[in-house]
Amino acid sequence: MAPLFVPKDRKSLFRQFLAGMYDAVVITDPNGHILESNPRAEEHFGYALEETIDKPIALLIPGLSPEIVQRIRRGLDEDRHMMLDANGLNKDGTKFACEVTVSVIDLMDPGDLVFTVRNVERRRKTNEMLRAKEGAFSIAPIALFSCDPDGRFTNVNAAFLAMFDLATEEDARAKFFSELMEDEPLLANFGKALEGETHTVGLVAEADGDEKSSEIEITLAPNRVGRKIKGVVGSIQKV
Repeated sequence: MAPLFVPKDRKSLFRQFLAGMYDAVVITDPNGHILESNPRAEEHFGYALEETIDKPIALLIPGLSPEIVQRIRRGLDEDRHMMLDANGLNKDGTKFACEVTVSVIDLMDPGDLVFTVRNVERRRKTNEMLRAKEGAFSIAPIALFSCDPDGRFTNVNAAFLAMFDLATEEDARAKFFSELMEDEPLLANFGKALEGETHTVGLVAEADGDEKSSEIEITLAPNRVGRKIKGVVGSIQKV
């Protein structure tokens, strides 16, 4: 009976392992000269493996000069790996932010180095975009808020606090939507937003004392994270 598994040579298996990795992987000799890389590294840096063989790792990550590589090697005598924040350099001259993990492997010679590179440029841009949105949310002149599915406020801006005479965001998070906006059809629209619908309704806000009543417009919409609805977001503005 023929064997079910025919072992391959170690180098072939190693290359398959590298090819399947999500991160870019570059292997160098102890002095930082490139010996091997995976297809993900070619995507990140734009170089075919043949173009990088025996070139210094600084070709791809300029901050990793020979002096730094030697310092990393000495540091790896005490730790199994080391993590660095760096900038990768593409063949076309563009740079990208990356996280680099360095470890030791005995591949061709004892002390060869493995540089695992993760491109974090997209993550950094996403974080910058989120910070910009948070800034716009906080200074928006109309009242903005979000609630969890139970109706408890999770996030509000300064205009919302002023409208409902709340001192802090913590005060708002102790409240439920039904406490501050109990009039219909708002409660019904809240339920519809949890089902995926967006509704806008105009109401008259009764004023105290000699102040005039004002008309306000309240929009409620689902708070989607991917395909799931995690709660409700809304806006309140005078019209």
